[in-house]
Amino acid sequence: MHIIESGNVAAAQGVKLSRAQVIAAYPITPQTPLTEKLSEFIESGEMDAQYVPVESEHSALAVCIAASSTGARAFTATSANGLLYMHEQIHWAAGARLPLVMCVVNRGVGAPWTIWNDHQDSISQRDTGWIQIYVNDHQQIIDGVIKAFMLAEEVMIPVMLCYDGYLLSHTYMPFEVPGQEQVDAFLPPYKPAYALDPAHPANLNTVTLPEVRVDAKGRTAHGYMEIRYLLQEDMQGAIKVMSRVEERFKEHFGRGGNPHYETYRCEDARFIAVSMGSLSYHLREVIDSLRDDGIKAGIMSIHLYRPFPAQVIAQGLEGAEGVVVFEKALSYGYEGALCSDVKAALYTFNGSRKKRPFVHNYILGLGGREIKTTDLYEAFKDTCLNNGKADVGLKWIGLKI
Repeated sequence: MHIIESGNVAAAQGVKLSRAQVIAAYPITPQTPLTEKLSEFIESGEMDAQYVPVESEHSALAVCIAASSTGARAFTATSANGLLYMHEQIHWAAGARLPLVMCVVNRGVGAPWTIWNDHQDSISQRDTGWIQIYVNDHQQIIDGVIKAFMLAEEVMIPVMLCYDGYLLSHTYMPFEVPGQEQVDAFLPPYKPAYALDPAHPANLNTVTLPEVRVDAKGRTAHGYMEIRYLLQEDMQGAIKVMSRVEERFKEHFGRGGNPHYETYRCEDARFIAVSMGSLSYHLREVIDSLRDDGIKAGIMSIHLYRPFPAQVIAQGLEGAEGVVVFEKALSYGYEGALCSDVKAALYTFNGSRKKRPFVHNYILGLGGREIKTTDLYEAFKDTCLNNGKADVGLKWIGLKI
């Protein structure tokens, strides 16, 4: 079934089809219509789930942690300062290895207050142990939610599905809604290896000693460092698991096939733009214009940001003479976080190439600042024509100082 609806409704449809059992909700713009739609599904009987309205975002994630610990499939959503308010619980969910899914509807962070889009909220949480996936349109939102539950439950690591506030959350696009039987055949019921049970009381995540030790039953138990090591190893392993999930999804639904990134006109590109979210599709118009001008340009849109598939991305950029990273977030005091990760990937996995491509970084669109196609075109074209030699370093687009 094809419908025309908002990105928030696409996400809600994905959650319903995934048969989430517990929804924790606290309103914050621009994600509020997502949880409102889920409340409608539950109230009407279309969705069999517990809807828990809470007093804060911190509590929303606490409810999901509790629900997941008992073996329920749990979901929540948030944006901006709401995500930051969850910060303690975000670390806890990852450390407890709970397969939660949370939609982050990207919005700028205060102070000063803004309700408009950029990626600073989710990028600021990149080192908390959650998988982060960024999507570009409504079809990727609904499909991404369904895939996120499978991925999370396969590796026992929570997943943030990130999509742009307003640009995707509130705009209307056509997308396909798969049938429930089709989704059930793809995503089996959640069956945790262990879940809390009143009949068998237990303590979870108590104070952990620095060294390994023997537990009450005489078994050797991991210390804190081993627990962190295993999370890191499983995060790295999630790169391959994501490929398997994507392959299975394509077999069931006939679309997808880009687990880590998708490209546009990169086959013979000398210069490749790298970006995430809806900006990636905006840049396609720029690529077409540059091609008309005789400049062989393309774009790589990153989907899987954490764990960062460094080797796969380096291979995808292997033929480029220059890489231009356009991003809506900043690691203050240095450069864009995505740019740093791309540079590190090219440094580590450069293969047999004697010369690495130059890498330039543009920051734009912070707090919803208008991103003009002409500005993107001029910035990319100047970088290509100068072959990366002029104005090396961080640059801004749309800045008015």
